Amino acid sequence: MNIGSMNKRVLIQYPTKIGDDMGGFIDTWTDGDTVFCSIWPISATEQIQSSASTMIASHRIRMRYRSDIKANWRLKYHHSYYNVVSIINHNMANRMLELLVKEAA
Repeated sequence: MNIGSMNKRVLIQYPTKIGDDMGGFIDTWTDGDTVFCSIWPISATEQIQSSASTMIASHRIRMRYRSDIKANWRLKYHHSYYNVVSIINHNMANRMLELLVKEAA
């Protein structure tokens, strides 16, 4: 992996519940760390399919390993949001993470 290709700065966001004044909760996004990564669009032939359902991913994001990333988090790059669909830790080496993400509308 060429570190020079990790030239996109993204903001990691995670969901939190904030109590409203009526005993319920409001779902909101909380800003986490800002990290450098690489972002590539995925072609239609690279969309991943399983026998039961189809997982649609629009982009592939590669970043340095982090143990705290969850599948319900999202990443913000400029004015675009990317919802994490899948997290891949190649060879369980804890060096790089590859995230399959879907661009939010």
